[in-house]
Amino acid sequence: MAATPCTARDAHRILEAAAHLACTTPDALAATMVAGARGTPVPVHVERALHRAMDAGRTPVPSVGPGRVLTPARSRTQEVLTRLRGCQARLAAAPDDPAALRAMDDAGYTLCVLMGRATVHEAIRAAEARLFPSVP
Repeated sequence: MAATPCTARDAHRILEAAAHLACTTPDALAATMVAGARGTPVPVHVERALHRAMDAGRTPVPSVGPGRVLTPARSRTQEVLTRLRGCQARLAAAPDDPAALRAMDDAGYTLCVLMGRATVHEAIRAAEARLFPSVP
């Protein structure tokens, strides 16, 4: 989640994708990664699978050109972005709180759907661009 800004749900999807690429289970892959953080060498095929899955998680989904999709109201965009920022602060204060994690996932998902983006990071950038367009 630190290397690829995303929600816990997105991180789990990246882990599952990496496990699939490495022909192992997500639990085994996670255990290998934890062991690697403790000094045990990580097999090359696992490392490659993880990098490929993370790259795919960072790759933006092509969006439809302007004028072909509905754009959200600025007030709704502001409301959802503000809720997401509040959830981020709540989660930072209590990272082990399951309710804070669920609220963060929900706010992130809502912003992704609202902005038509595949990742929370992309959705935040799109929302900020909508709310704070650069002055030419």
